[in-house]
Amino acid sequence: MAKEGGLGMSLAVDDSAGTARTISNDVTSLSWETPREVWEFTGIDKSAVERTLLLADFSVELNGAFDDATNFSHSVFRTVPSTTVARTTTIGVSGQTLAGELLYSTYSLERSDSGELTWTAEGSLADGTTPTWT
Repeated sequence: MAKEGGLGMSLAVDDSAGTARTISNDVTSLSWETPREVWEFTGIDKSAVERTLLLADFSVELNGAFDDATNFSHSVFRTVPSTTVARTTTIGVSGQTLAGELLYSTYSLERSDSGELTWTAEGSLADGTTPTWT
């Protein structure tokens, strides 16, 4: 396996009707986490910490340039404040994908003092299914 950069990534997010929309061109940066809870249960007879892994999670923060064309970022996220639907989110990196059902809780728009109109969307795992790379 080779070391690679993040060029040429892809991102698809379901709109509120459940149709996957590829919005890679609108996304300027993204970050995601796949953390696990850790339980420490060290007995008094030990001289080092004992741990085990518990529940898995998945969250994403997307940042992009405003695009109100049909089926692009604004049409995908504009319903975040008014709908409660899980949206399949698929991140593609070098032929591998990470997908999960996410609830998006934030769709923020910001106009900078120099004129850029950008957005941020944040999603968290919705359905209890552990996200895995394929």
